[in-house]
Amino acid sequence: MHKVLLGLAVVTGAMAAPLSAQAMYKVVGPDGRVTYSDRAPSAPAPAERVEAFRPGHSSAQDPGLPFELRQVAQRFPVVLYTADDCGPCDSGRQLLLQRGIPFSERKLVTEEDGKAFDKLGAGRTLPGLSVGSRQLRGLNTVDWASYLDAAGYPKESRLPTAWKPPAATPLTTPVDRTASRQATTATPANPAPPTRRNAAPAEPAAVNTANTIRF
Repeated sequence: MHKVLLGLAVVTGAMAAPLSAQAMYKVVGPDGRVTYSDRAPSAPAPAERVEAFRPGHSSAQDPGLPFELRQVAQRFPVVLYTADDCGPCDSGRQLLLQRGIPFSERKLVTEEDGKAFDKLGAGRTLPGLSVGSRQLRGLNTVDWASYLDAAGYPKESRLPTAWKPPAATPLTTPVDRTASRQATTATPANPAPPTRRNAAPAEPAAVNTANTIRF
């Protein structure tokens, strides 16, 4: 009994980690190369773009959720990470729907998505599940249920019958590399004025000799 209570205490303590732990930064270099970091760069390089990146957004703000369920979802938002042609991902999605867990889904589509997923920790095994700041990898129904219980989610669905999860979105925003390359080769803001060439001397005016006096 004590071991069970201790285990739940450990899980609950882990769940209480600040949600800001998921905050990351996407850095787009002048050549279009993308890197991810959990620390904001102190001084971005010229032509470098830094964007706040949060790997998941829950549907906790959905006004259609019951008040108590919305409170839990706001404290410990649930995000499901999936990919195309992934049978376990489909099973994980169905598990959340059957239990009535409000969640958002982020899909790994590009290599940049994979890199961002790696930065979240716990490996790249799919499906992935985040409950608050906790990251779980692989479909393990026992582990998933334990963390959802510790977060305070009900064991039986209390979702409205008409509720549907938001459409899955890519984990990262695609980068327009063409635009990045054009930005690095753009004309300087203050180009040097063109060199002025010396004007050719004017031709002498023609002399009208029709009325010239001859001696």
